[in-house]
Amino acid sequence: MYWAEFFTVALIHLLAVASPGPDFAIVVRESVANGRRAGTWTALGVGCGIFVHVVYSLLGIGLIVSQSVVLFNALKWLAAAYLLYIGIKALRAKPAAPGTAELPLLATERTARAAFTSGLVTNGLNPKATLFFLSLFTVVINPHTPLAVQAGYGVYLAAATALWFCLVAMLFSQQRVRAGFARMGHWFDRAMGAVLVGLGVKLAFTELR
Repeated sequence: MYWAEFFTVALIHLLAVASPGPDFAIVVRESVANGRRAGTWTALGVGCGIFVHVVYSLLGIGLIVSQSVVLFNALKWLAAAYLLYIGIKALRAKPAAPGTAELPLLATERTARAAFTSGLVTNGLNPKATLFFLSLFTVVINPHTPLAVQAGYGVYLAAATALWFCLVAMLFSQQRVRAGFARMGHWFDRAMGAVLVGLGVKLAFTELR
């Protein structure tokens, strides 16, 4: 009965998740810098961040946030500050000492908890995701659709997001790919830092519509 609605939700989500943004940037950076394990945990964090948006959308809190300039701006500035923080840290990356070009490939200091948290915070604080899920649960999904069915959509969205970014992590954590990035060393970190700073600045100037 709800298959047509589900496929519409799935298609819209596919188009949204495939477009590069903060989630993509953070998963790529973690995967290249710290390997597949860190990248995968970051991807899982991003996927769990979806539950944050789904829960408040189902509770109607998203509607309140979307109508409150103060709450929206608070969320926006928190997210922008976080992206700027990790972006600036990456921009300050220094060249590796001679003979240590392969060290990034052996990095093990990144804990699963830290990687997971970076993905969770990046996605959970993204106000654009707030507006996306608000639109999804108020415009695309019929308000009369049973709450259990809507919750099922939410589980799918979280799982699909996590799976997509796990694939991204798998790709960018391959030894050959990481070796290629490792040769660029600090330049890769600085490039990713510039991307994250740019996303942070863009997010800071996002307006509530």
